Amino acid sequence: MSVDSRIAAITARIVERSKPYREPYLERVRNAAAKGVHRSVLGCGNLAHGFAICSPSEKVALAGDMVPNLGIITSYNDMLSAHQPFETYPALIRQAAHEAGGIAQVAGGVPAMCDGVTQGQPGMELSLFSRDLIAMAAGIGLSHNMFDSTVYLGVCDKIVPGLMIAAMTFGHLPAVFIPAGPMTTGLPNDEKARVRQLFAEGKVGRDELLEAESKSYHGPGTCTFYGTANSNQMLMEIMGFHLPGASFINPGTPLRDALTKEATKRALAITALGNEFTPAGEMIDERSIVNGVIGLHATGGSTNHTMHLVAMARAGGIALTWQDISELSDIIPLLARVYPNGLADVNHFHAAGGMGYLISQLLKKGMLHGDVRTVYGQGLDAYAIDVKLGANGGVLREPAPEKSHDPKVLATIEHPFQVTGGLKMLSGNLGKAVIKTSAVKPERHIIEAPAKIFHDQSELQTAFKEGKLEGNFIAVVRFQGPKANGMPELHKLTTVLGILQDRGQIVALVTDGRMSGASGKVPSAIHMTPEAKDGGPIAKVREGDIIRLDAVAGTIEVLGDRREFAAREAVVADLSHNEFGMGRELFAPFRAIAGTADHGASVLFN
Repeated sequence: MSVDSRIAAITARIVERSKPYREPYLERVRNAAAKGVHRSVLGCGNLAHGFAICSPSEKVALAGDMVPNLGIITSYNDMLSAHQPFETYPALIRQAAHEAGGIAQVAGGVPAMCDGVTQGQPGMELSLFSRDLIAMAAGIGLSHNMFDSTVYLGVCDKIVPGLMIAAMTFGHLPAVFIPAGPMTTGLPNDEKARVRQLFAEGKVGRDELLEAESKSYHGPGTCTFYGTANSNQMLMEIMGFHLPGASFINPGTPLRDALTKEATKRALAITALGNEFTPAGEMIDERSIVNGVIGLHATGGSTNHTMHLVAMARAGGIALTWQDISELSDIIPLLARVYPNGLADVNHFHAAGGMGYLISQLLKKGMLHGDVRTVYGQGLDAYAIDVKLGANGGVLREPAPEKSHDPKVLATIEHPFQVTGGLKMLSGNLGKAVIKTSAVKPERHIIEAPAKIFHDQSELQTAFKEGKLEGNFIAVVRFQGPKANGMPELHKLTTVLGILQDRGQIVALVTDGRMSGASGKVPSAIHMTPEAKDGGPIAKVREGDIIRLDAVAGTIEVLGDRREFAAREAVVADLSHNEFGMGRELFAPFRAIAGTADHGASVLFN
C-alpha cells in the first residue's frame, strides 16, 4: 500500500530542506566507497600492525583484499546489565564470520554508562554528552580503514544514538546493529513505582525499597520498561538496521545467539565485495528517518529521541525538525501500551506480537514508507514477521499474527489506544518544549497553575520533605539544559510530583532538563529551549506567575502582560557546583559549545 499522503508531504518537505546537507553528504559517501578499503596498498608496516594477531591464512586473505573483514564496535562492560551479554559476542561473531568465509576484528570499544546508576548523581551530567563522545570513539576505531563492513554492539540510552551517528559518519560502510535483548520479567514496573512512592512518603524503609528495585532490575538485559533503551531497539528495527525480529529476544537464549550469527553473516554479505552492497549512508534516507519517528509515536517511545533522532538524522545529512515530529504525531495513532504508558513490559509487548505485528498494522494503512532499503534487503514487508528458532537451530520467520495476542498491549490500526501519537511539541512565549502525553490522562492535558521555581531537582525534593509543596502549581526546574549542566535526566521528580497528583493536587513540570521515557503520569513540558543558561524565557519566570500548559493546542505560555514578561531580565544562576567532580571538569568544552535541544543538543552539529 502506498504511504499516506500526509506522511508523504512531510517527507517531501524534509527531502527539500535537507538538500544542502544531504547531497554533499552522499557525494562524500560515494567518494569514500569508490576509494574502497585497499588493505593491499597500505604500507607494509601499517598492514602488519593491522593484522599482527591474525592467523597466517587470515593474513594472506586480508593482504589481498579478497576476503571481507568485519569491524566490531562494542560497548561491552559488565556493570551495565544490558551490555554485559556482549562479553561473548566477539567470539561468536568471529566464528560466524569464519563460517561465512570472512574475518572479524574488534575495531574498538566505546564507553557505556548506565543512567540507572547515575540518576540524581553528578555522573548524570555526563550522560547526554556521552552520545557524541561514543560517536567519536567509534570513529577512532574505524579510522584504521581495515574494514569492509561493521557491526555495532549497543543497546542503551545514549549508546545506540552515538553508534548510529558513527555509522552515518562512516556511511560508505555497511552497518548492522546487533542487540542483546531485554532482561526477563521481574517485579512489575507499576509495583516498583508504588514502593518508590511509599519510600518517598516515609512509609517504607531503604531495605524494602532496595528489595523492590533489585527484583525489578535482576539480571542481564535492558530494563523492561519502555524507556530510551527499548525505544532504541524499536528504532533500529523499524529503520532497518536490525535483522527482522531481532529487538526483543532475551539474552542467553539459543534464538538470541542464532540472530547474532545471522547478523554477522548478513553484514559480510552486503559489502562491496559482493552483489548486495548496502552502505549505511545510502540505505538510511529521509523515509527511514520518518519511519523512525512514526515508530516512536506509535509506541509512545522516549522523549529523548526528539533530540537523538534530530542528531542521528543530521549525521546523514538529513534536516529533521521538531515541527516534523509534531506534525507526524498528529497523524500516527498510538498502538502500544507498555509501561509507563500501561502495565505491560517489553517482554509482554513482544509476546503480544511485538515489532512484527506493529509494523504489519502500520503498513496496512500506509502509515510507514514500506519501500525503504534495510540491511535485510528491500522493503519493510520482510519485517512484518514473527521470529522463532528453527528446527536446525537457525532463525525461522513466519508472517506476523493477524490479531494481537494481547489487545491490552497492542491494538489494531483500526481501533488504536488513541488517534494521535504519544509525543507532542509545545510552543509559546516560554519557548519550545516536548511533552509525552501517552501516559498522561486526557483530563490533565491542559494545566493552568502558578509557578514554583527551583534551580535544582534536589531543591524540589527538599521542599516536598518539608511540606512546602501545597496547592496547585507548576514546578519550573531550570538551569538543567545542555550548556548549564549537560542536561541530566530528572527522574527523581516523577515520584514526588506523582505523589502530589495522587493526593488530588493539580501539578505539572516545566524544565529545560530531560525526563526520558519515564516521564510518566505527570504532565511534563521538558527540553525547554532556549534554555535558562542561554537567557531563554524560562529564566524570566517568577514565583507565582500563571503558566498554561496545553497539550491539546500544543502551547506553553506565561499568562498576563506579554510585553512586561518579554521585557524582564533573565535570572542568572551560580552553576559553579556543576563544574567539577565525577569528570564534569573534562566536559567543560562540551557545555560551552552544546547546541540547543531542538537541534539535537549536540557538540557535533551545532
